[in-house]
Amino acid sequence: MHQITTTELRGKMQRNEKGILVNTLPQESFEKQHIPNSINIPQDQDHFVSQVEQAAGSKDQAVVVYCANEHCNSSTQAAQKLEAAGFTNVFDYEGGAESWREAGEQLVAGA
Repeated sequence: MHQITTTELRGKMQRNEKGILVNTLPQESFEKQHIPNSINIPQDQDHFVSQVEQAAGSKDQAVVVYCANEHCNSSTQAAQKLEAAGFTNVFDYEGGAESWREAGEQLVAGA
């Protein structure tokens, strides 16, 4: 698993790099606020890994996971689960939605 910074994530998004951005929190949290263009797959669900694989299309696709902030360990747990399942291109955005907002970037609400 690789750590990714706000600047690195912003760059990936601006370059439209292939991959998916996954919010690992429960749906209620995702609906309150999330990074634009991210999808919600709660890491505490039984089928988390298979849902990520289905969304990504393959275990080689880039997957960036994030949660609420650097004190939340949901994204780290998600990254560990994905790597254990054979994903090869996993990034953990530890700062999460809070760091994204603090960097002046927009968060959106709704599903």
